[in-house]
Amino acid sequence: MAFCLNDPSFGYYHTQRVFGQNGDFITAPEISQMFGELLGLWLAQSWIEQNRPKQFTLLELGPGQGTLMADVLRATTKIAGFHDALRLCLFESSKQLRIEQKKKLSRYAVRWETNLTSLPDQPLFFVANEFFDALAIHQFRRTGDIWLERIIAAKGEELELSMSHAPVQVPDILDKRKDIADGDIVEFCPDAARISTALSAKIENHGGAGVIIDYGNWASRGDTLQAVKDHKTVGVFDAPGTSDLTAHVDFETLAHFSSCAVSPMTPQGLFLERLGITERANILAKFLCDEALELHLAAHRRLTHPDEMGTLFKTMALYPSGQSIPAGF
Repeated sequence: MAFCLNDPSFGYYHTQRVFGQNGDFITAPEISQMFGELLGLWLAQSWIEQNRPKQFTLLELGPGQGTLMADVLRATTKIAGFHDALRLCLFESSKQLRIEQKKKLSRYAVRWETNLTSLPDQPLFFVANEFFDALAIHQFRRTGDIWLERIIAAKGEELELSMSHAPVQVPDILDKRKDIADGDIVEFCPDAARISTALSAKIENHGGAGVIIDYGNWASRGDTLQAVKDHKTVGVFDAPGTSDLTAHVDFETLAHFSSCAVSPMTPQGLFLERLGITERANILAKFLCDEALELHLAAHRRLTHPDEMGTLFKTMALYPSGQSIPAGF
């Protein structure tokens, strides 16, 4: 999964047109400007509630084309002192996407980072939208008291899923669960655990807050690995390197490996409604008509309605122990 997505020569994120109508998927920032505006104001409100630190890192993980961060920065332009205090950092490995981000954020001084442990020792405010779902997973199956790992095997010229012949050791967070029956598949993402550990340590030790938005649930269960090409679901072995591979995010893992406080996991629709997306939508609607108005209303529905992204996507905040829970949760 990591090779197919991230290899510099053959990886999906390095060779394909990923985002937008001509890509394989459309993320929330491309659906409506309201998404980034509200997240920007959420970050600014969190900064204000922590007494407006005079210097902080503003980080986005997996910034795509830079659309979300552009909306965040535009929405916070009039927040006194916010832009003067921020040091903008993007966590991105794709050279192709870095070029697009540089164009979109040309007005700002941007630092790109690939090692989160080297972030400055200062307050960290971050957003991660549809980032964790693209990190490589392991899949395991319980058989009695032992665990086997799901592996990829070559059968002639074809690839297929198989199981390890020898038992493997799984992380304690899986081994201690009592709700996994014989034959059940569960998933674990080592990079998600490491990243949660790194980000939460910065926030606990230096202040800040972060919001994670992704599709997934609490506690992994079942095979969720999927591939998408040209906006359609395909087999994971059908087009390696030219299809997007994702898996549902296990929010329990993110919380388990966090050393700072963690909010309740909250559906995206409820989170956005609590931040005032309907009020914002109504204001914008006054300036629209005909097809533009219809597209605007459809975007609001797509982001919030239970039948769309409203419940499929979840949100969770990281913040310092002892601080009040951030807005929206």
